[in-house]
Amino acid sequence: MEYRTERLGRLIQEKIGALIVEGKIKDPRVNPFLSITRVSVSKDLAWADVYVSTFRPEGNLVRGVAGLQSATGFIQANLGATMHTRQTPRLRFHEDTGIKEGFELVQKLEALISPTDSAEE
Repeated sequence: MEYRTERLGRLIQEKIGALIVEGKIKDPRVNPFLSITRVSVSKDLAWADVYVSTFRPEGNLVRGVAGLQSATGFIQANLGATMHTRQTPRLRFHEDTGIKEGFELVQKLEALISPTDSAEE
């Protein structure tokens, strides 16, 4: 059963990601820089927690998650039509700051390394 929920989560992640990239979600708060980092499906397949991230400023993530939440009906209908499962889990969107934190960490590391490199030249 655990394998099934993981597989369903990956499928949902792929389908929602495609909807975002292809611009099919018409809400202006949803931009193509949003990424679906992971999807956690409940054991009874009733709910799917969708984690969203971006490397853009914090406000974009908050607005993007709100836009996705308001488009939930459209997204679920699209998933139901394309996934061919008996039941489509209800979606809940959450902010995931992991990509942004990683991006900032890389920038800090580069800033630490850069002064050393220019002093040696």
